[in-house]
Amino acid sequence: MSDTKYDVVVIGAGPGGYPAAIRCAQRGAKVAIVEKENVGGTCLNWGCIPTKALLASTELIAKAREAEEFGVKITGIEPDWTAIQARKQKVTDTLVGGILQLLKANGIDLVAGAASISADKNVAVKTADGDVTLEADKVIIATGSDPAELPTFDFSQPSVMTSTDALALDHVPKSLIIVGSGVIGSEFACIFSTLGTEIVMLELMDRMLPTEDSRVAKQMRSTFRKQGIDIRTETTVEEVLEYRDDGIKVKLSSGDELEAEKLLVSIGRRFNSAGLGLEELGVEMDERGRIVVDQAMETSVDGIYACGDVVGGILLAHTATFEGLVAAENATGGHATMQYHVVPACIFTTPEIGSVGLNADKAAEQGIEVNVSRFSFGALGKAMAMGEDYGFVQLVINAKNDQVLGAQIMGPHASDLVHEVAMAMHMKATAEDIAATIHAHPSLPEAIMEAAEAAHGKAIHVAPPRKK
Repeated sequence: MSDTKYDVVVIGAGPGGYPAAIRCAQRGAKVAIVEKENVGGTCLNWGCIPTKALLASTELIAKAREAEEFGVKITGIEPDWTAIQARKQKVTDTLVGGILQLLKANGIDLVAGAASISADKNVAVKTADGDVTLEADKVIIATGSDPAELPTFDFSQPSVMTSTDALALDHVPKSLIIVGSGVIGSEFACIFSTLGTEIVMLELMDRMLPTEDSRVAKQMRSTFRKQGIDIRTETTVEEVLEYRDDGIKVKLSSGDELEAEKLLVSIGRRFNSAGLGLEELGVEMDERGRIVVDQAMETSVDGIYACGDVVGGILLAHTATFEGLVAAENATGGHATMQYHVVPACIFTTPEIGSVGLNADKAAEQGIEVNVSRFSFGALGKAMAMGEDYGFVQLVINAKNDQVLGAQIMGPHASDLVHEVAMAMHMKATAEDIAATIHAHPSLPEAIMEAAEAAHGKAIHVAPPRKK
């Protein structure tokens, strides 16, 4: 490729970068996007999508094992890991191909290579065919993040894995130690537990899923224990005693020793801001390498924007997409600002977890008086018919004006249900507004309506308090 001039150059083609590039092109800009690995980024290639493909397989296995409870006899249920992995890759490859077609259809030039920004704000790319300079009027950085690594472990050892390594396993490990019980660790625990792996989860904090609502975390821990997953809180690996080709032996902070075939480290992400030339440009970053941006997603250097994991904050693919769209609007002459008060988050465990907005503890920290209203899926006809009558809907409601401030949902299709509450919050709806909306019967969203009715003591399917 010869040196070329563009209105906008986007660095990174993940869930923040490729939507940003498309939005810029939609607004009439000439756009190039630079990607050193695969379009779709971590989410599509090593995160959200491949894990959901694996979970779809393991959830089907779990359901098949329960088939007799539904009057269906199935024999010979046998997971085929090779076929499961092949399906996962097919899903990923199909979606990657779709993004490539979208970029082409929008007239966006895709440049494969590693990018850096020069002092004159042009983008230098090291490609397989040599160095290329892309003249850029504006630049959007969307370089994402990678799994964080702990110095306790030697990641060159075959027994130590990041989440990326876990997705590429050629067999199901017999035993697995998971360091960290957050979103990633919990999802992998569900995947491998269903496949027969013996799992011990270690969590430094006093409860699993430490960033989630305490009631959700408590009930999920109980559910995991019923599935045979050993969860040890306020515990970490103090020392690795032995690395082997077929396993690892560690000493815990409790003094116990553990052995397993594999150890998965899932303790967060590190920001991919190094090597871009940002220090020389004067782009402000914090001590961890997070790029500092304003509400317009612009950095401290005029004309350079950033979005997605590399700016920190809420490290979710859909957040990255919206940040990328805001950056694109502003890089092409528009006026958009990023808002974070309504960002749904989902954990694809069994059962699923969906949350949005404030929980009771966060509301208290902000000095907001709230009413917390709940409804159990155990009292819901559709959930019982599905055989998934566990979990609950919890609404957090402003005590002064009845406005819905948040929700925590644990149960069937929680990742879908939470969006009703997200929409209600975006529209500044009240619990009364939700309760007054007719919901189909039998359906899972009825649980949200019932929780909203319960906030005013009107829930039909909740027994009133006993009279003393």
